[in-house]
Amino acid sequence: METTATILHADLDAFYASVEQMLDPSLRGKPIAVGGGVVLAASYEAKAFGVRSGMPGRRARELCPDLVFVGGHFEDYRRLGDAAIRVVNDFTPLVERISIDEAFADVAGCTHLFGPPAAIAAAIRRRVRAELGLPISVGVARTKHLAKIASQVAKPDGLVVVDPDRELEFLHHLPVELMWGVGPVTKARLAGIGVLTIGQLARMPGRSLERLLGPAAGEKLAALAWNRDPRQIRPQRPAQSAGAQSAIGRKLAEERVYRPALLHLADRIATRLRAKSRPGRTVTVRVRFADLASVTRSLTLDQPISATVILAEIAEELVRAALADHPDEKTISLLAISVSHLEEHTDLQLDLPLGLADEARRPGTRRGLARFMADCAVDRIRDRFGWEAVGYAAAALGASRSVPEAFRELAEKEL
Repeated sequence: METTATILHADLDAFYASVEQMLDPSLRGKPIAVGGGVVLAASYEAKAFGVRSGMPGRRARELCPDLVFVGGHFEDYRRLGDAAIRVVNDFTPLVERISIDEAFADVAGCTHLFGPPAAIAAAIRRRVRAELGLPISVGVARTKHLAKIASQVAKPDGLVVVDPDRELEFLHHLPVELMWGVGPVTKARLAGIGVLTIGQLARMPGRSLERLLGPAAGEKLAALAWNRDPRQIRPQRPAQSAGAQSAIGRKLAEERVYRPALLHLADRIATRLRAKSRPGRTVTVRVRFADLASVTRSLTLDQPISATVILAEIAEELVRAALADHPDEKTISLLAISVSHLEEHTDLQLDLPLGLADEARRPGTRRGLARFMADCAVDRIRDRFGWEAVGYAAAALGASRSVPEAFRELAEKEL
């Protein structure tokens, strides 16, 4: 393993809000939020009042009466995010982009050209500020996990380099929620047993962490708490899955609520699968309840799928199974679908008309082919006239429009 700190994690600060403040100088220094009915992003000035992404707009205004809402310039977000990543690419080809506004980079092979890693990180920050007018924080460390934590500590608009000889000293006093994989539910469970810092987590005896969080999560967090992270930078790796999720507030766990939401999610995912000719075999759904606890269910198919309605029907069946296994849960707050085990080709095995119960969901049957061809027609119309030109009525009438489609596309993982 690398013994020097050569991994960089670069993360644009409050990216969407920072872009708005850059485009309109009159907004600089003011608390702003991108969105309206829901806060899609907030500036640091707004965050100081407790405004957070995903918060209802009414609640945000209660916390910050002077909050300024802006609609969002989604093409500018994509353009400027791409430009910032190109700056990082100017220093090293080993860049792994993980979202529109953040990336890892390994600079071990270019220090003879540009100087030590800390100098490269400082140069990236200067160029992004000078060329794009945006703040960016960079963490430098020996591992990906620690570099990402360092960039969070560096915010806003800072640089933190973790000395390999003082890694645990730096890491162990930090709060557990900075760790990759520690969300609100895990944080609450750890707090329930008095674990608030990464150091306290690292010192948990025996397999108590695995008993609390499960074997996989417990083992992973225990390793990361001691900075054991062997993952390498993987530039331009092909996506292994495609997914989307929708926070729906707190609504009753009824078919009239989750059915249109699932169809809308399936439409977004299947459209991307078809665009890249990468159907998938495994469908996974996640249901989050009102108390933030989540359950997942998955199904692996005989043939890969990319038809919208087929994906929606399978997801609906999985959600019904999840809810049947948790009859006491009456409220859901989030739904997610992902498709994995993606195929690299589009060869399709045709099915004989055997009258099987799931014939409509099999891509090689006459009904399955008809569904796929209908989707392809929808894709062509949208390519020419835009996403909103045509769609499934149940999704259009039932899905919330509080989050613009352009923002959803930016937030979702590209194939």
